[in-house]
Amino acid sequence: MNNLYGTLNELLVKLFNDILQIEELSLKDNEFSDLSITEIHVIEAIGLAKRNMSSVARDLDITIGTLTISVNNLVQKGYVNRIRSDDDRRIVLVSLTDKGVQAYKHHAGFHDEMIQTTISRLSGEEMEVLVSALENINGYFKVKYNLKRREK
Repeated sequence: MNNLYGTLNELLVKLFNDILQIEELSLKDNEFSDLSITEIHVIEAIGLAKRNMSSVARDLDITIGTLTISVNNLVQKGYVNRIRSDDDRRIVLVSLTDKGVQAYKHHAGFHDEMIQTTISRLSGEEMEVLVSALENINGYFKVKYNLKRREK
């Protein structure tokens, strides 16, 4: 049983690190090479709708101050628009520019390809087992570490 624990630990750590490295490489080899992983995740959290900064920060489980730094960089790079709400000037709304939408779609394509490649190698039964196991692992981590990220 200890061998299984060691193997599982090694696989989870390697998989996590590999996905991060592949994600970084997918950004560096195209027109979005000026984006960091953090910035692409902010773009992903903003999504295709106009959103307020508070809800984006909450979804990323970061402070508004931390988000402001990323948004400032993304505005300078031309990926994000920032405006104040007409109804309440205290509320700051962010949305993606055309360039930001293209980056969003590129990143979504990366995730789609990753999932398609994964499921193409599994039978229906194996997919169900994998999903169930990942849901259990994810549930454990959410409870253990009090993770509050928004479900998609």
